[in-house]
Amino acid sequence: MPRAYCLRMGLEKARAVTATGHVLAGDTVVAAGRRILPKTEHENEARACLELLSGRRHQVLSSVALRAPDGSIKTRLSENIVRFKVLSPDEIRAYLASGEWHGKAGGYAIQGAAEGLIQWIRGSHSAIMGLPLYETRTLLKSAGFAIG
Repeated sequence: MPRAYCLRMGLEKARAVTATGHVLAGDTVVAAGRRILPKTEHENEARACLELLSGRRHQVLSSVALRAPDGSIKTRLSENIVRFKVLSPDEIRAYLASGEWHGKAGGYAIQGAAEGLIQWIRGSHSAIMGLPLYETRTLLKSAGFAIG
């Protein structure tokens, strides 16, 4: 399931870092229903994602995990909804030509040209971009970091 997967990926990344001290890690997942969309590496993958998301709502889940020096890990999850407008073939072609889709979950980056394809969001813009700032701040404050 997308929620569990997103949290697990954040945890695994935090555990994988060999550095000492505090470690901050996270992951972002785009899901249409129970289906987790890929971080697109090929244009045909990005096209398939955009065609699937066209005219519908989908979830963007962003996890953040903070590993303390003692190895304990605290996590937070941001759950967001994004609705794309109905995308014309020309809009999809133009977005693919931008190259912004490369390596992006669900084949788009809200901080770029895709923002003009989105009718509305419910949730955190920063989390949809990939780092949920509210949740990150909460974790850091709980660990004793001075956050203004």
